[in-house]
Amino acid sequence: MIIIKKAGDIKNQLVALTKIGISIGFVPTMGALHTGHISLIEAAKNENELVVCSIFINPTQFNDPKDFEIYPVTIEKDIYLLEKAGCSILFLPTVDEMYPDGFKNLSYFKLGFIETILDGKYRPGHFQGVCQVVCRLLEIVLPNKLYLGQKDFQQSMVLSKIATIAYPSIQIGICPTQREPDGLAMSSRNLRLTTEERLLAVNIYLTLKYIQDTIKPGDLTNVKHGAIAALTAKGFKVDYIEICRKNNLEILENWDGNTAIVILIAAFLNSVRLIDNIVV
Repeated sequence: MIIIKKAGDIKNQLVALTKIGISIGFVPTMGALHTGHISLIEAAKNENELVVCSIFINPTQFNDPKDFEIYPVTIEKDIYLLEKAGCSILFLPTVDEMYPDGFKNLSYFKLGFIETILDGKYRPGHFQGVCQVVCRLLEIVLPNKLYLGQKDFQQSMVLSKIATIAYPSIQIGICPTQREPDGLAMSSRNLRLTTEERLLAVNIYLTLKYIQDTIKPGDLTNVKHGAIAALTAKGFKVDYIEICRKNNLEILENWDGNTAIVILIAAFLNSVRLIDNIVV
């Protein structure tokens, strides 16, 4: 695996490879890699001749600066995992490399409704930062296909929308959420959980499964309120539990029993914010 730190260097190399017909799969990350990330690398490897992964902890997507400061950094382990998985190139830029003009006059993306709900509501500015960094990365890498994880369902929908508009030739691959044996969604944030918190964290997944197994057509108010109360009783501070149309994330108050839906949860366990979802 080659490690490249300069945007100009990786761009020149990849443009040359693209000209001779080499297909490129791209996996953007913020490091602290786990099996979920590696599943994206493997998907990219299976469908492309060359796999590029980026590791960049993007400051513009953290609405809480403290969250940025304590984001886990495990670069040596990350490099080992990427080499073992068969990644071709790791792009490891600095902040100055990604934002050569600083943070002034950054692009603003018209995301519409999707930026006003769920994580868009509780993390103002987050999706603008995500779009800024991913569009910059796509401009540099220009892959044939971009790989994203279903765990970040809303983020994947946002990025798919932006990529389709700005880079219509790039395909989008959404890969299934990878889970621990007890069902907890794999996440870099899990590294911040204490032993006791880790045991409690699985209740987010268990709540999703309970809703999935018991949901019936009709009014969804009691289902959502009951789930919030159950998680709150176990020590979570719930940002939201919502049931939405799968195709556009419209929040549903009633369900006809036929519309494809996604159940989404975001909740704090002390200082750690966890998200998860299940598609029904």
